[in-house]
Formats: sequence, C-alpha cells, structure tokens
Amino acid sequence: MAKKKDKTEDKIAAVEHALDRGEQFFEKNKNMIFYVLLGIIIIVGGIFAYKKFILGPKQIEAQAAMFYAEKYFEKDSLKLAMNGDGTNPGFIQILDQYGSTKSGNLAKYYLGVCYLKTGEFQQAIDKLESFSSDDQIITAMAIGATGDAYLELGNKDKALEKYLKASEKRNNDFTTPMFLLKAGWTYELLGQYDKAISVYEKIQKEHFKSFESRDIEKYLARAKGLMGSK
Repeated sequence: MAKKKDKTEDKIAAVEHALDRGEQFFEKNKNMIFYVLLGIIIIVGGIFAYKKFILGPKQIEAQAAMFYAEKYFEKDSLKLAMNGDGTNPGFIQILDQYGSTKSGNLAKYYLGVCYLKTGEFQQAIDKLESFSSDDQIITAMAIGATGDAYLELGNKDKALEKYLKASEKRNNDFTTPMFLLKAGWTYELLGQYDKAISVYEKIQKEHFKSFESRDIEKYLARAKGLMGSK
C-alpha cells in the first residue's frame, strides 16, 4: 500500500514540476508568444477580410464582365470573345483585371480554346496548362484541348499523353470516349495499331452508349487492316 502511495505522490510531483516548468517558460517567453499569436490573428483576419471585402466583390464584377465574352464565344465570334467589342471586355482583359477570381481563372480556359481555334497553338497550351478547376469535366476538356494543340504542333507523343490523361480524369460517357477516340487516332499516327485497337475496343465495350461508339466499328476495321498490312 505504501509503495502505491509513493508512486502516486511521485506522479503528482512530476506533474507539478512540469507545470512549474511550463509556467516558467511562459513567463520567460510571454512577449514572444503574444506576438506570435497576434501575428496569427492578423494573418487569419487579413485572409478573411480579403476574401469578403475584396475578392468577393471582384468575383461579382468578373461574372458580370464574362457575360458578353461567353456569348461571343458561343457564337464562334472568337476575336470579339478574346478582345471585347469596345464596350464589353473580352477574355484577355477579364483575365488581366480579375485573374485572382474564379471567373478570371475560367477565362484562361476560354482563352486557351480561342487560341487553339485561331491557330495560336503554343499560346493555347500556355493558357490551358495554367488553368485549374475542381470541376473534373471541364478539367478533362482543358487537358484534351491541350492535346489538340500539341498534335497541331506535330508533337504526337505529348498529344497522346494528354488525351489519355483527359480520358482518365473522370470516367463518363462524354469526355472519356471522346478522348479515348483521339488517343486511338494518335496511336494510328504513331503506327501503334495494336494499341489503337485496344482503345477502340474499350470504347465499344465500356462506352457503347456514347456518341463515339456509333462509328467505332469503322475505326476498328481500319486499325486492324493497317496492322495486317505492316
């Protein structure tokens, strides 16, 4: 019984000693601790204020600015979408003014596609690769469009890498078969007909409800014919 009591007393003494040391440390460093805590409060408060009073209103402005640029994009009026119409800004100006907002980030995607369609392939790559989004479908579209730009520049290997990455971003019957098909075409351009066949068969088996599956027999036959003639 005495031993248990001694152990308990020892534990209490150890805790009291630790508390004493903690008090001594705090007393010795209280100014430093105060300034560290104050700094954390200022940083957190600053981030909150920035998001609420600066970024929030800018996002609302950016959304309004995007309206006409998106309308021009939908009509394939790409120059107006990019540069504006003299009254309403285009994606270039929106990105410049509101780049830190979600709409400004989305302007990168639109600009990348505009550059792709107007033949400015390296600029398309630069904009599309700097774009990021939590939306996996639009992310897949951006990656796939980057593949298109690389293919136009003659870089088949890089294009293939992008198409495969885009197809794997989120498995669905829209973007997955779209970019698998482009990967298959690129495999054919590289003379890798067996891999093209494998990709086409994947579309046929796993994405038979997709638009791309309608002509997949034709692409399978072509790839098999080319492989047989090697």
